Amino acid sequence: MIYATGDTHGNFQRFDAKYFPEQAGMTKDDYMIICGDFGGVWDNSNKEKQSLDWLEELPFTTLFVSGNHENFDLMREYPVEEWNGGKIQRIRPHVIHLMRGQIFDLQGYSFFTMGGARSHDIEDGILNPSAPDFEEQYWALRRMGGRFRVNHCSWWKQELPCISEYEEAKRNLDRVDYKVDYIVTHCAPNNIVDKLGEGGYIYDPLTDFLENVREKASFHYWLFGHYHNNKIIDDRFVLLWEQMVQVGSSVRWFQWLPIGTSEHTRKSPP
Repeated sequence: MIYATGDTHGNFQRFDAKYFPEQAGMTKDDYMIICGDFGGVWDNSNKEKQSLDWLEELPFTTLFVSGNHENFDLMREYPVEEWNGGKIQRIRPHVIHLMRGQIFDLQGYSFFTMGGARSHDIEDGILNPSAPDFEEQYWALRRMGGRFRVNHCSWWKQELPCISEYEEAKRNLDRVDYKVDYIVTHCAPNNIVDKLGEGGYIYDPLTDFLENVREKASFHYWLFGHYHNNKIIDDRFVLLWEQMVQVGSSVRWFQWLPIGTSEHTRKSPP
């Protein structure tokens, strides 16, 4: 079994058996994919380590692509290895980062992964904590309710892929003639960004790249997060936040699973 969900931001409550009873029939050979903003590698605190240990103890394997809210300084401390056809980093033995530009074979399905996104809540800038006037700037923006981040504390330039990651993605897609079963990203291609934001979101190099993938690729479903909503767009683009979907025995079948309530009942996607 393979499931997918949206941004977790370090909060993994949705995977409690109370909200996700299907895990009773899962093993470590089954997967839950988080579509970016995993947030489980953020401050290296004892609480965070306990959360990661809790994830490791779940019956399934947790997979995730990077979002824009990850601590990339800490992430790069984990070694890179090959797994199921692509490059990964093991945060725990069964908590695995699916790196950018890779194609993985999961239970006979091919998954192209391309994490990352541009933060869209930084209109007031990125502050440098070593700047002489950092404290003054920080508290002035806080008092104003500003939308800003602090470099290497709450924002990293690695939120967007580097040139080598784009190049590797292109090589891997060329290798399979741009034919995969699923695409997993954090943000969406330009065409879908337009439909989500109605002009409220701007393009960037990654959404441009993903638009090229959208135009060229043959795929069944595209799973993504980032925009804090749950909906299906143009039949094949599945935006996830708190909800979970299951990739069933049929490649094109999804089941929508509501979470976050005491009652676990099924419903159709919006």
